[in-house]
Amino acid sequence: MDHGSTHGISHLGLSRRRFLKGSALIGCSLAAHPLMSGITLAAAPGDKRLVVIILRGAMDGLDVVRPVGDPDFAALRPGFAAAAGGDGLALNGFFTLHPALAGLKPWWDAGELSFVHAVSTPYRDKRSHFDGQDLLEAGTGFDLPLVDVRDGWLNRMVQVVPGMVAESAFALGRDEMKVLRGPAPFTQWSPTSKLVLTPQSRLLLERVYHEDPLFRDAAVAAMDLAEKLADPAEMEAAAAMEAGMKADLADAGPGVRIDPVAAFAASRLNEDTRIAAFSIAGWDTHRDQEGYLRRALTALQNTLLTLKDGLGANWSQTAVLAMTEFGRTARQNGSNGTDHGTGGLMVLAGGAVKGGQVLGEWPGLAEAELYAGRDLMPTSDVRSHAAWVMRGLFGLEPGVLERAVFPGLDMGRNPGLLL
Repeated sequence: MDHGSTHGISHLGLSRRRFLKGSALIGCSLAAHPLMSGITLAAAPGDKRLVVIILRGAMDGLDVVRPVGDPDFAALRPGFAAAAGGDGLALNGFFTLHPALAGLKPWWDAGELSFVHAVSTPYRDKRSHFDGQDLLEAGTGFDLPLVDVRDGWLNRMVQVVPGMVAESAFALGRDEMKVLRGPAPFTQWSPTSKLVLTPQSRLLLERVYHEDPLFRDAAVAAMDLAEKLADPAEMEAAAAMEAGMKADLADAGPGVRIDPVAAFAASRLNEDTRIAAFSIAGWDTHRDQEGYLRRALTALQNTLLTLKDGLGANWSQTAVLAMTEFGRTARQNGSNGTDHGTGGLMVLAGGAVKGGQVLGEWPGLAEAELYAGRDLMPTSDVRSHAAWVMRGLFGLEPGVLERAVFPGLDMGRNPGLLL
């Protein structure tokens, strides 16, 4: 273990950003790659719990919480089922919920699920996944993330929470979660530096990347090399793990999937851990959005259901924030998808959340109301909502949040996110 380290993501000493920028694999696929993920945990006094989920790839909030009451919505997306409004679940007289989240509709009814529309970081116009994610996790107010911004807003919060104990935060996995990077000590653990794939996993990846020649060829070459270097014992162990997971899923019943990262986070949150952060990839929907978004939302739903089930009674003391680097274009593109945009959606869940609300000032979707004539106009800063949640859970003063955690932020009025 690497105690107190904020780096050391791989044994080669390369950060994700440096490695990716120096490779030929740069592109939207990598920004939302399923293997580029990690989890961070932190202990703190008290009973309140915070879970932050980074939705990597830019989730289309307009399709998740659909503004069917806006007269311009249907014309912007004539090829989407969402535009007709027929398959959505009514939230109020203006918004409907994507049917892939039908399992969470009872949470909305019970006051455990809310959304904030038209949110964004200060990031504008460049529409790079990597820059957008860096700025989201850094929590800064710069137009672009600077090379000297090396810490994340959760790490800065850890440093100002009263009673915080040393060696209380952990980072698991091979990827750096910048949101908890910084001076506050943590331990990082990587189970192995080798890529071990079962035949089923390799077939799945080959199918996933079939339509992307550059990534497909590079991924196949990497998998071939990994197989040559793989330890037979590790391959056997991976196959046994896969069989065990299949058995667990079968025991869970039809239609139910247990998310292992969420289950692990819940188990730790039931002990001394009070803060958990991890990411879910798969939100980059440039083409065939209906299918890709449905799968991503199913993963999010499974994650949230697993968290609630695992936390049990502690769910009542928990707030979950799911955030993405930016939204997507208001108009569909020629491939039945959407492109990188600006204003997005924040998801809030948990027993500590004041649910049943779609918050935020709705900007409208008329041509003159769109940002740069193409995107949902941002009307609030996603950092301010995160700050108010942290104030409600951990009692941090607004001045501390605006100066130490989110430098330069104006939190504005309390939007009433928590009970």
